[in-house]
Amino acid sequence: MDPLSRAISRRQLLRYSAGGFALAGLGPFLAACGGDEEEEAAAPPAPAETGAAAPPPAPEPAPAAGGNVKLWWWGEQEAAGIQKWVDETIQKFTEETGITVEPNLMDTGNVIPQFTDAAAAGKPPDVQFLWNGIYHMENVWHGYLAPLNGLISDDVLASSGATALSVFGGQQYRVGWYNLGLGFSYSKPAFEKAGLDADSPPATWDDFLAACEKLKASGIIPMGGGLKDGYYGEWWLGQGLVQNLDTPADAINLFIGELDWNDPRYHEHWTRLDELFTSGFMNDDMNSLELYPGIQLMDQGKLAITQAVSTLVTASQAVLGEENVGFMPLPVFGTGKMAGIPILDSQGFGIATKAENQAGGAQLLEYMNTPDRVNAIYSIAQQIPANTGFDASTITNPLQAEIHAKWVASPNVPYIPNLMPTLFWTDAMFVASQKIAGRNMNGEQAGELASQITDKWKKQNPDLVENYAAWAADFAA
Repeated sequence: MDPLSRAISRRQLLRYSAGGFALAGLGPFLAACGGDEEEEAAAPPAPAETGAAAPPPAPEPAPAAGGNVKLWWWGEQEAAGIQKWVDETIQKFTEETGITVEPNLMDTGNVIPQFTDAAAAGKPPDVQFLWNGIYHMENVWHGYLAPLNGLISDDVLASSGATALSVFGGQQYRVGWYNLGLGFSYSKPAFEKAGLDADSPPATWDDFLAACEKLKASGIIPMGGGLKDGYYGEWWLGQGLVQNLDTPADAINLFIGELDWNDPRYHEHWTRLDELFTSGFMNDDMNSLELYPGIQLMDQGKLAITQAVSTLVTASQAVLGEENVGFMPLPVFGTGKMAGIPILDSQGFGIATKAENQAGGAQLLEYMNTPDRVNAIYSIAQQIPANTGFDASTITNPLQAEIHAKWVASPNVPYIPNLMPTLFWTDAMFVASQKIAGRNMNGEQAGELASQITDKWKKQNPDLVENYAAWAADFAA
């Protein structure tokens, strides 16, 4: 299956998340597809005195490793070929340890709810695939995921590449698996036709605008994609807002109202997006195209630049030629400490609090992070492993080697939309990006909308505000 056809809306994922179901003993959590549903939602249970999230229970003494490990995983849908790595890893693990592994490749829409249902019923898998940030943190707050500290060696926790978004209350809940870098893919032939240096893309906003002028004059739309499903707007916020932040804690403090979206620096990313549309640098049909068909416009020679993730560059190379695709960060316009630093996210795994075989699950995760298995992620699936021990000299694709050097091996920052409450996604980010594309809103008005939605969410979800505030303290530390 074409990897560009596998998208599922974040709204659907969070709608079917841990709190999105009326499970026994649980109120809905981050369930809204719009404002009305959010207003009806009840926050998760919290201690009576503080209203904050209950600390996760300490893991029970693990049984001796052995027997069977239930592994629920996802990734073949995104990183085609990774199933071969999973199958080979399971076979080798069983041969070396005697522990059998029962794998279950999950459908995209079931990754969150299937685990949450099973955990609520006391019958979770031992090892669960986990997306980053809020996609797994909600299960942490419900006590369904065990802290890995003490189950897995400190060395593996530190080297696995789980990112700071996997930590809450000083405890780590995921190990990393493979990386995703956020950036912009571009057509090197389009750059060369416009008289630009394809091997030295613009790094500042002024240079970027000048490059867009030359691209437009050469007869190609400089930049664009598809906004219909909202992902382009999410990626833009992730790459633009971060430029005016000093730490990920600033993002959380914006989402919970401790910082003000009306401050020009916090809506500058929308102002810059408006500038691109006003200048005629974006495709006019963005609101009628979904993300991945929009990305494919570059492969079809209709765009010079588009937002992308590093896992997709090989798909563009297959169409345009390996030497004809570049990948760059968003040129700098912000003044925050995180401006200009590449954005890196990772997929990963965790262990259920009520897993029947925590010890075996921990042993499997440590085995996944051995040098042989880490390096095999690239040799088998051509994906860049999250583990910092990966031997980058084995990368044969020059662009992937460049991405590893700039996004992975160099300083990077986390993908902050992984911290975004659902109501902000649906009623602020999504609305603002589409209205800016439709020429019905400017950056200042987008900031005002974001402030209003933040206030609304904060009033509706006081307990979640407590959780988010505690999370922000982790990032600040």
